[in-house]
Amino acid sequence: MTFSWTQHRFSGGALALDVANSVILRFDAERRIDRYADPVAMRDFAAAANRFSAEQQLFGVLEPVALENREAFLDLREAADRHFRARVLGASTGDDLADLLDAASAIIRRHKAETARTPLDAATAHSALMLATFAEPERLKICPNCQWLFLDRSRNRSRTWCDMTVCGNRAKANRHYQRQKKEFAA
Repeated sequence: MTFSWTQHRFSGGALALDVANSVILRFDAERRIDRYADPVAMRDFAAAANRFSAEQQLFGVLEPVALENREAFLDLREAADRHFRARVLGASTGDDLADLLDAASAIIRRHKAETARTPLDAATAHSALMLATFAEPERLKICPNCQWLFLDRSRNRSRTWCDMTVCGNRAKANRHYQRQKKEFAA
């Protein structure tokens, strides 16, 4: 199956969230898709993040994760998902935060001083640390349609969907279908 990283895949609002959202249908064991299971898709993520990430100005040009750093990067992705998801749900524990800090520090220690290009794993670790200390944690949300994590940057903090053009439209279409179905049955 071919896959491309589109702008919708970067609707998390922070690189760490976009990386965490690389697992599609995370809680459905039968239909779960890990986009990083394909090394080509994982490599292409860095190039797409250079175009679509909300934090692209912070990190400069991103380069793919080195093969020897892949496992640590996946550990960071999972720790970020656990911590931020638990934080939104009000179930955050010190262990979640400690796991995130351990995973981020393991990656940061592997990289030397910044160069013209920033490795994706290092940028993701920095993004996760910035998000962990974000002054407005209530802006961190979970999309009710796809369960992706996202940062609500709307002025009045009313954003509901990770992406209105995808998840919002699906929810609206489903509500319309249910209303039509109910009217037809009556």
